[in-house]
Amino acid sequence: MNAQTQSELTISLQAFSKQSHQFWSLQILGWLGYTVVVYISIIHPQFDDSDFNLKGQLLNLSVEVSCGFVLSFIQWSIIRRIVHWPLKRTLITSFVSAAVLGLMFNIIKLASYKTIVYNQVWYQELNMLEFGGWFLFSVSTMFVWTAIFFIMLYNARLQKEHEMLLRAQTAAKDAQLQMLRYQLNPHFMFNTMNAISTLIMKSENDLAQEMLDKLCDFFRASLQHDTSDASHLGKELELLDLYLSIEKVRFGERLKVNFEVSDEARPAKIPPLVLQPIVENAIKYGVEARKKQNVIDIRVIKQDEHLRIFVENEGGASNSSNEKGFGIGLSNTKERLETFFSTPCQLSVEDGNTKTRVTIVIPFVKVK
Repeated sequence: MNAQTQSELTISLQAFSKQSHQFWSLQILGWLGYTVVVYISIIHPQFDDSDFNLKGQLLNLSVEVSCGFVLSFIQWSIIRRIVHWPLKRTLITSFVSAAVLGLMFNIIKLASYKTIVYNQVWYQELNMLEFGGWFLFSVSTMFVWTAIFFIMLYNARLQKEHEMLLRAQTAAKDAQLQMLRYQLNPHFMFNTMNAISTLIMKSENDLAQEMLDKLCDFFRASLQHDTSDASHLGKELELLDLYLSIEKVRFGERLKVNFEVSDEARPAKIPPLVLQPIVENAIKYGVEARKKQNVIDIRVIKQDEHLRIFVENEGGASNSSNEKGFGIGLSNTKERLETFFSTPCQLSVEDGNTKTRVTIVIPFVKVK
């Protein structure tokens, strides 16, 4: 049995247990209410009658309620077995069975009343008008129980369908997030392996080995948690630092990174590896394109109910924005953020004469 089947079985058992609990609660409370109503409206007003038989009335009421309890349970069992039929067929069958059970309930009530209270044979001195009056009340009682059972069962079905819809939406969302993340890994791998190849061609084997070791460390750390799980900013900064250590082997003193992260922002919930493509673009179009030292500033703050992330690098991106690949990481990241948070997120690029800033604004959700 696979995990999905086990999950569905667990949910079904929980739903069955919940239905059973609701049914017995309704049965007990409903028939207790019925007892109170009959006692107050029928038995209590007869206290002043000279031939009033209190013991017989209470015994008859007990028989009546017990019988009704059993018959409503039978009706519940019938409806549970036919509720998956077509609606029209289910309704007709349910209310026909309710009418039959109502007739049985009526006959038992009359027989009990005549026998216990008045010591008579139940069908003696019985006219159709009296029988019809009792029957109308009896069958109405069964119809009410039938309606209650339908509401309870269809409400449970709607809840189950809603849960299945939510699980399907979550699975689709996780699949989309994984697909978007996997689009980033080949791009990063290509750049890194190309850099290692260049170092080897230059006979800088020690640097190539160091870069390869750090690459292994980076992927080992990134694969320690499920790609569908939420990460937090503190962990993402650690992964980003591993990624930057790879690039620092490649660029040496040309790459300098400053972090400025507020403590209250560190527990923020974000998708895994969401910062890497932003910094990768900053390195490609800021550091790689220039031969002198370049500084990348990464600043993260919590402002109101939002998390604001700023990645700023020296050098403009206007001349490179149309190059193949420049927009992939940013558009991919924006789509990942909006899929992850299920709400529009802001990702903007401000291209100045000497500096380029990428700004990300997302909802601040603290990791539990």
